[in-house]
Amino acid sequence: GILFYRINVSSSAGKTEATRANNSRVVVIDRGGGPYRVLYVSGRANWEFKFLKRALDEDEQVDLIGLVRIAKKEPKFTFKSRTGEDSNPLFRGFDKDSQDTEDYDKPVLIRLNTRDADELKTGFPAEAKELFEYSAVIVDDLEANFFRPSQHSLLDKYVSERGGGLLMLGGQESFRQGKYERTPIGDLLPIYFDRPSDVTALHDLRLTLTRDGWLQPWVRLRDNESDERRRLTEMTEFISLNRVRGKKPGANVLATVHVKGDSTQHPALVTHKLGRGRVAAILLGDIWRWGLKDAAQHEDMDKAWRQTIRWLVADVPEPTELTVRSITGATGRMLVVTAHDEEFQPLDNAQVSIKIRQIGNTNSILLRAEPVTEQAGVYQAQFIPRANGGYLAEAEVRDESGKLLGRTQAGWATNFAAAEYRSLTPNVPLLETIANKTGGQVISLDELDEFVAQLPAQRAHFMEDHHFPIWHQSIVFLLALTCLVSEWFIRRRKGLP
Repeated sequence: GILFYRINVSSSAGKTEATRANNSRVVVIDRGGGPYRVLYVSGRANWEFKFLKRALDEDEQVDLIGLVRIAKKEPKFTFKSRTGEDSNPLFRGFDKDSQDTEDYDKPVLIRLNTRDADELKTGFPAEAKELFEYSAVIVDDLEANFFRPSQHSLLDKYVSERGGGLLMLGGQESFRQGKYERTPIGDLLPIYFDRPSDVTALHDLRLTLTRDGWLQPWVRLRDNESDERRRLTEMTEFISLNRVRGKKPGANVLATVHVKGDSTQHPALVTHKLGRGRVAAILLGDIWRWGLKDAAQHEDMDKAWRQTIRWLVADVPEPTELTVRSITGATGRMLVVTAHDEEFQPLDNAQVSIKIRQIGNTNSILLRAEPVTEQAGVYQAQFIPRANGGYLAEAEVRDESGKLLGRTQAGWATNFAAAEYRSLTPNVPLLETIANKTGGQVISLDELDEFVAQLPAQRAHFMEDHHFPIWHQSIVFLLALTCLVSEWFIRRRKGLP
């Protein structure tokens, strides 16, 4: 969540400071919020899901939902019929559109850790609003024909438009063995499926990190290079690899494997960004061997799984997001709310309210966000803080009927003194700019006495206008009084009333 810290500093004993106004500062840290829901889909019960589930059980912010196939599709009937006829003759003459499929049954799936009895009841999601509630999807040991064409396209939309994460593991029926080439899911992956020229069996595979892998904190498990190299040297050897021709343009190979005594490097971990989401491919098919060597190796494997899944879901956008932006040249903040519906389409005609509260104060301020005409589903409101400290903003998005659609939070800190005293050195270029615009002059300290002596002889560059009502002048009052008396005298002389 959002955390506020106050940092206080002071000078050492016996030393003075130019100012103490900047000795305290409020710092805001936004660690995000879960739980992030990850959908794991597998073609068979295997050890990979077992160890992955155990590793993520220690992470309270990640929920792993499993959809595991325990039996493939099987023919309902196997009657012999005419040559070349593959349909069931018992259904001949019936309307096939109104009947259940006569050729094949549905696969047997088991659901694990679902939210309720209806989640994934019909198998892998077939609608956007059902799939888009997950932050990431993991596909393991599952052939491409398991997904219907509409589900292939839905996964493409899930990554590119929704911004979800996709990870394919190197199971027995993954990648080229699963016939993903020339499919929408295959196009999402960062590798080419072409059969490599050399197809000899590999064994005793040693894992190493590439230059790009060393630069990724989530790939490393130690905090220094020497310990990380030692860990890789002592790491378990693997024997199962999905060999590919190479990576696609723009993809990054973060880890490779090689046979002992052979310098040829084969991709093992490849990632890339696609649209708003990110996709990864782990080409090793027996990661679970890593945790069987000893307790220390098992702990490293669990940590690697947690870091990988955290990277997969880290930048997945939420349906409702609140962003705090600084206003150039002002101390205010612009609060921007981005709202999407269940299918992650921009949400228009929504009622967006933002409640702002200063940390340490129970009173809150309610603002109404107005829609931005140039962008669909974007609402904004402006807030000007009056005091130093941390501020917490909570936005609520409701539809036209008042139903709550989403809620999100954001925080920021205001430190007026810190900004003013960021540097105690005079900003001479800024002062000269102000002086040139106002007709002033910038003088140094040794020129101060001479400047003061010339002040009486200098002409002021600033002129002020003063306005006085004419009726408030004494001479005007006497003139009006004279006219009144004269009129009265003349009227009396003429005998007028």
